[in-house]
Amino acid sequence: MKSKELSVDLRDRIVSRHKSGEGYRKMSAALKVPMSTVASIIRKWKKFETKRAGRPSELSDRGRRALVGEVTKNPMVTLTELQMSSLERGEPSRRTTISSAIYQSGLYAEDPTGYHSSPPNRKKRLQFAQAHQNWTVEDWKNVAWSDESRFLLRHSNGKVRIWRKQNENMDPSCLVTTVQAGGGGVMVWGMFSWHTLGPLVPIGHRLNATGYLSTVSDHVHPFMTTMYPSSDGYFQQDNAPCHKARIISNWFLEHDNEFTVLKWPPQSPDLNPIEHLWDVVEWELRALDVHPSNLHQLQDAILSIWANISKECFQHLVESMPRRIKAVLKAKGGQTLY
Repeated sequence: MKSKELSVDLRDRIVSRHKSGEGYRKMSAALKVPMSTVASIIRKWKKFETKRAGRPSELSDRGRRALVGEVTKNPMVTLTELQMSSLERGEPSRRTTISSAIYQSGLYAEDPTGYHSSPPNRKKRLQFAQAHQNWTVEDWKNVAWSDESRFLLRHSNGKVRIWRKQNENMDPSCLVTTVQAGGGGVMVWGMFSWHTLGPLVPIGHRLNATGYLSTVSDHVHPFMTTMYPSSDGYFQQDNAPCHKARIISNWFLEHDNEFTVLKWPPQSPDLNPIEHLWDVVEWELRALDVHPSNLHQLQDAILSIWANISKECFQHLVESMPRRIKAVLKAKGGQTLY
C-alpha cells in the first residue's frame, strides 16, 4: 500500500519477515512502520497461532506454482479465492502461508493504485504539491485531517487488492475505478492532527450537506479552536459533494478568521494520511478474538479501536507528508504508491 502502513497485506509481510528471522528494528525501518506496531502485529499473530490445532504443512512446489499461476492470470484474485483453490488441491490454506509464497515469487498485493486521473486533475494535484513542496513536518502539524469511511459487518471492506510485480504499479491493468462495498456496515466520520486524535462520529445514513453542517459545527469548530487557538490551523476535507455544498462553504467563510480550509486537490486519497488510520481500524477489527455479530457491536468496536490508536502511529503518518508531496511531484501529478 504503497506504503500503506497498516494494511492486511502489510500484516502478512511482517509475519513473513518475522518467520524468516528478521528483527523488529529492521522490519520497522524497511516497512516504515513504528516498531511498536511490528511488535503488536507479531504478538497477535503468535496468539492466533497458538490457538490453532495441527499446523498445516508448508506449501509444496506444485502448490506454490499453482498460486503464482493464478495471480499471474488474474491479478485481482482475492486471498479468499486463493485459499479455496489451495484447499481444493489439498494444500495449506492459511493466508500468511499463501501470501508469503506469492511474495517470495516477486509479486506483491497492493490496493489498486487508484483510477486514471484526468489531465485537469493531475494538473491540480501537481499544483498542490508544488505549492507545498517546502512545507516541513512542523507545517503539516498545523493540519487537521478528516474523512468518512464505512466498515462492513462481514470481513471485507469493499477494497480490491491487486497482485503485481514491483515495476507494474502503474500498468493500466493495475488501475481500477471505485469498488462499491456491499452488506450491512457502519459509516463513520473522523478527524485527527499530529497533536491528537479527534472525534469519531457514527453516521446513521449517507452524509448529506445538512448532516455535514452539523458535523463541522459540532466537532470541527471546537477541535480547531482548541488545538489552534492562534488561528494558524488548516482543516482538510476532500471534494465530496456534501463538502462543497453552498451552506458548507458559507459556514467556513463565516469562520475563516479562526482557521483555514486547505484547498484540496481532487482524487487525492494518497495524500490524506487518515486513510491509513482506517486501515488500522480494519486490521484491529479482523484481529479481534470475538468478532462483532451485529451493527451495534461493530460500532462499539470501531469506536474503541479508534480511541486506542497510539500517538506514535498517527504522528508517524503526519510525518510522512513531505515524502507524499515529493511522490506527487515525481509522478507529475499522477497517482502515487501511498
